[in-house]
Formats: sequence, structure tokens, C-alpha cells
Amino acid sequence: MTARWVYAPAWLLALAVLPWWLGLPLLLAIAAVLLFATDRLERHAPLLRRALRWGLPGVLFALQRALGGGAFAWAMALLGALAGFTLLAGLEAWLDRGRREQVAQPELRDWPSLALAPIGPTAEVVELAPPQWCEGICPDPRGGEARWDSGRFVLADATVERVQAWASFSPDGRWFIARTSRGVLLLDRDHGRDYRLRGWELCGWHDGPWLARGTGPAMAWREVLGSR
Repeated sequence: MTARWVYAPAWLLALAVLPWWLGLPLLLAIAAVLLFATDRLERHAPLLRRALRWGLPGVLFALQRALGGGAFAWAMALLGALAGFTLLAGLEAWLDRGRREQVAQPELRDWPSLALAPIGPTAEVVELAPPQWCEGICPDPRGGEARWDSGRFVLADATVERVQAWASFSPDGRWFIARTSRGVLLLDRDHGRDYRLRGWELCGWHDGPWLARGTGPAMAWREVLGSR
């Protein structure tokens, strides 16, 4: 915490001293990294976002200094602040889209109504076992553990890339699922195949994973993968 309050003002001061035409490309590069490499740099995202928040005032000060420091220069700096912080707020809202409450399982659904929803040619009552989400280290029902590091989970028999630190195993250990910034990654360990399911979330386990998209009903993995 102390280091943050030392480095952040130092970063602001450095950009205020540098010419604005050097500081601005630095901030644009950081924004591009956040937009296009979020999954790979998950652990560094808070630092990069802080760099944008503190760096923007420094660049604006450098701009008004380059314009002579008069009334026009301050007016341009204030206009830049209005535009810059509006764009920054939009960027952060976009990065936080779809973020669900951590630790908690995905919102507990009305299991009876979901189980009775039409999911196939015959109706049957299905009771789903709620997923047990783990952060960083996830015990493997087949022995050992899955460990998250630098945007990937390393299992005993596989490695999945570009995922967040939250994951869950099926009770029998065949399936492994990890959250991504846009949905989930589903790994079938028996067949060595993984599937990136954009917009889907894990509801629970019953003869494999059951998933849902948005407010739609839960669907068995065979239906989800067959509909892709």
C-alpha cells in the first residue's frame, strides 16, 4: 500500500515533466494492452489501470505547459481532462463487463423450474450439484491439484491458457472449468479437448457440466457443445 502511494505520484510527476507527445503514446499503449491482452496480463491489470488514472493528469499538465501555461493552455487541458476521463471511465466499464460476484457461486437459480424446463424429447427431474469454485489452487478429485499462474491453470495432465484464477472440477474429475473474461473454458480431460464458451456460465454438475447463457435455462454440456 505504501509503495503504491509512492510510485503513483512519481509516475504522474514523470509524465508531467516529459513532453506530452511522449507521455500520450505511453498511455495509449497501456490502454491498448488492457483492451487486447487482458487475459494474458490478468495479474497486472490493476497496476495498468492505476497507471492510466494517475498518468492522464500528468500528460494534461505537460500539454498546458507546452501551450505556454496561459488561459488558452488551461482551457485545452481542462477540455482534455473531460474527454480523457470520460474515455477512461468507458474503458473501465468495458473491462468490468460481465464481472460476477467473486467467491459466490453463480447466482443460485430456481433449480426445480430449470430441471423441469424442456431440455430434450423427454422430461425428467434433474438435481444439479452446485459447483465448488476455487481461487488460484483447486484440488483435483483424481489426485493433486490445479494451480493458476500468470493467466493459466496447470493440471497434472493438461495446461489451459488465458483464464482467470477461478476454477472448478466436476465431482468425478473428468471436467475442469475456468472462468475467462468473456465466459468459461471447459476442459474434457478424458478426451484432451477444451472449449471456450463465450457468454456461458456454469450452473452445476449432473453427468457432466450444465451451463446457461444470460437468463436462459440450464443446458447439459452435450446440448451446449452441439449448438456451437
